Amino acid sequence: MLGRALDEMFDQALVYHGFTDYMRDYEAIVYVTADPRTGVAPKYLRYLFRYCVEARCRTSVAPSTWRESLDDRLTDHRTGVDLEGYVWGVKWQSLYPGARIVEESPAAQRWAEAIGLEFHEVRIETNTHDLTLLFSDLQVGEPPPGYRPFAVDQDG
Repeated sequence: MLGRALDEMFDQALVYHGFTDYMRDYEAIVYVTADPRTGVAPKYLRYLFRYCVEARCRTSVAPSTWRESLDDRLTDHRTGVDLEGYVWGVKWQSLYPGARIVEESPAAQRWAEAIGLEFHEVRIETNTHDLTLLFSDLQVGEPPPGYRPFAVDQDG
């Protein structure tokens, strides 16, 4: 189940990630699309990593690209599209190479023993961030109606 859910994130668009407002669980909002010929409509899915005891995030953008991408105009797609550097304002990250379970994780084992629940370590790699999460359970579903902790520019 966990492996299949993570596989379905592959090559989709990560539009938001962070701790929930109650600070226990970590969420990733993914915009899922399919080949238009399938007739499957695009949708948002909320990956809720429950009982998240550790979340590490580091850049996957090279230092040379960072050096060229410090201009604040790059944080908005409209003002950054014609500039040199990484356009942060696209407001999404490519889930490539994607997410995978870290097998036989000592950290997950320690937490499982301490709490009495099964824990997992997952690495999620995108073109912008490299995330590592330690959590107990994953729930995947559509976000509740009107739930938008992220700002998606429908034109960009």
